[in-house]
Amino acid sequence: MKIGIIGAGQLGRMLALAGYPLGLRFVFLDQSSDAPGGQVGKIIPGAFDDPDKLAELADEVDVVTFDVENVPVAAVEPIASSKPFLPPVKALGASQDRLHEKTLFRQLKIPTPEFMAVDSIEDLRAAVENIGLPGVLKTRRLGYDGRGQFYLKKPADIEAAWQALGTVPLIYEGFVDFSREVSIIGVRSTRGETLFYPLSANTHSQGILRYSIAPYRSASLQKQAETYMRRLLKHLDYAGVLTIEFFVRGGKLIANEMAPRVHNSGHWTIEGAQTSQFENHVRAILGLPLGSTRPNGHSAMMNFIGSIPELGNILRVSGVHFHSYGKEPRPNRKLGHCTINAPSPAARDRALQQLLRLKM
Repeated sequence: MKIGIIGAGQLGRMLALAGYPLGLRFVFLDQSSDAPGGQVGKIIPGAFDDPDKLAELADEVDVVTFDVENVPVAAVEPIASSKPFLPPVKALGASQDRLHEKTLFRQLKIPTPEFMAVDSIEDLRAAVENIGLPGVLKTRRLGYDGRGQFYLKKPADIEAAWQALGTVPLIYEGFVDFSREVSIIGVRSTRGETLFYPLSANTHSQGILRYSIAPYRSASLQKQAETYMRRLLKHLDYAGVLTIEFFVRGGKLIANEMAPRVHNSGHWTIEGAQTSQFENHVRAILGLPLGSTRPNGHSAMMNFIGSIPELGNILRVSGVHFHSYGKEPRPNRKLGHCTINAPSPAARDRALQQLLRLKM
């Protein structure tokens, strides 16, 4: 059985690493021939919107999936009509536009920040007047890891925000005064079997995920998150791993965004859960029985961004597991991560603090 993956980044690489023990093989499509996926499978070099390269990928495999959201829907619709393409194109499309995504959340009664579409500076002024300040102006498409965002704190920021981002369709969102950021990862198979991982609590730096801890134990928040996730999975007739990121405010969840794929905040599951998000994604799109999502003790995940400390110093930390992506260092680039698995929250937190103190 062969799986085709559009995108050969670290997520695709980790999908292949999880699938190889199951006897599966992988082929990637990526414009970069030295992307991380090339370490574990063949890369077909080409752009995500190249119909000939997409057809070549589809011809070689039994099912097609993806490790990034910036895959043009129009480009993959032809192969999705003749080959299993999962998660479904409908989910891919919904996640690519923040306005469509927030509108879908609202339709499914999943709480979100207040939002308005912005296509002109007059629209931005109206949005600020209606929603208020502070707020965040975001590009509707292709914004991730803190890119494509401008925080407005005072009316004088309107002009600067428009100058910074006003060449593309935008969305203005009210700022959420949150106490925590959390995410839930759910998985649903082609047979409808559905499981959830425990919430993780996420800490960002300059818009990029710095570290996550799991399980984040809150029965109330876990129940809310699973309820909202079930609505999305059912509505989208979903198969694969799906992630929703939330703000926590006053004991309630407010949805920030979703990702129709395996997710950075779920890397802790590689060593920290009985079945990783990567293996369960593969199982789900092939219609295989899902593996247990139960945590193994207490875990954390920390990204190495821009540079990686000396390997010996990382491995001296108790309970650590290191994962390098084989990328060339550059600012704000995710080069690898490590997970910590510990018998108690206190031991996990001590190990995490050791890692955070390492010189990058």
